[in-house]
Amino acid sequence: MLAQERLDGLLDRFAELEARMSSNPDPATYVRLSRDYADLEPVVKMVRQLRQAQADLEGAQELLADPSSDKEMRELAEMEREELQEKVENLAHDVRLALLPKDAADAGSAVLEVRAGTGGDEAALFAGDLFRMYQRYAETRGWKVDVLSVSEGEVGGYKEIIASVDGNGVFARLKFESGVHRVQRVPVTESGGRIHTSAATVAVLPEAQEVDIEIRPEDIRIDTMRASGAGGQHVNTTDSAVRITHLPTGIVVTSAEKSQHQNRAKAMTVLRARLLDMEREKLDSERSEARRGQVGSGDRSERIRTYNFPQGRVTDHRIGLTLYKLDQVISGEALDDVIDPLITEHQAALLAADNGEPR
Repeated sequence: MLAQERLDGLLDRFAELEARMSSNPDPATYVRLSRDYADLEPVVKMVRQLRQAQADLEGAQELLADPSSDKEMRELAEMEREELQEKVENLAHDVRLALLPKDAADAGSAVLEVRAGTGGDEAALFAGDLFRMYQRYAETRGWKVDVLSVSEGEVGGYKEIIASVDGNGVFARLKFESGVHRVQRVPVTESGGRIHTSAATVAVLPEAQEVDIEIRPEDIRIDTMRASGAGGQHVNTTDSAVRITHLPTGIVVTSAEKSQHQNRAKAMTVLRARLLDMEREKLDSERSEARRGQVGSGDRSERIRTYNFPQGRVTDHRIGLTLYKLDQVISGEALDDVIDPLITEHQAALLAADNGEPR
């Protein structure tokens, strides 16, 4: 059950924000209050709907308990009570979800890293398929994808590709994609028609801002290198490629586009994301007992999904989900059919860990 005093406090806080915003605060304070107001407004709306539904339900129950009410009124009240009971339960569930602890990174953008795993050339081709799946999915949601670093495979696809995905709620939608993705199909490089199993790894990191991660100049070494194109074509003859080494952690990131200035900015984006991810993993390990059994533990060595082309089947092993719509998923069109159940399972685990009572 929801703690009513918690809901009362939420409504009081919202009223306080409204009062302070109408009292002509300074611009900086107004921006901060507006942000808090925007965060609370949808929750407060649900709480008010819940309380109205509860009041309507009590009214229907009082009518049923009134011995002076006629048969027709009682029948109408009984029908209304059943509808209102369901409405109250649904609204209470929505409010509990809204009050669960939020991952601060959920609302922001992300850095997507896809790497070929076991399987040689086929693994690189599969990594290319996965990246295009996310690229098309991003397009359907109005997100912007900017490739930060790429290493192409010998026969196509990618040995490694890193991109920023910018938009609202990117990390919340993609964070459960981290892990090992396995493919079962007949490779284009296989003349005998035998089914091979290959793999690629996906890492989704919250994109960090400079205010999130401080990188001291003395902690990094920046090297410039001669960039070169594939097969000697389109060679950039200037020393524009950039490699940044973070000395305290040993993390190395590179970017090899034509502009040295852009390469440095892109490499720093990836470096900040990886440092923030290290901090998050450290916190997660400290809370490992609480996270046990939840979807998306963050272990990127975990095999999370299999794409079986001969059977047109996609299976997510974490929640036992199987869909016979591989073409639609790999095109990005039906990726939500996998992501939505993962988010639902994660929320259910949070509710269970919290005994149904929001912290």
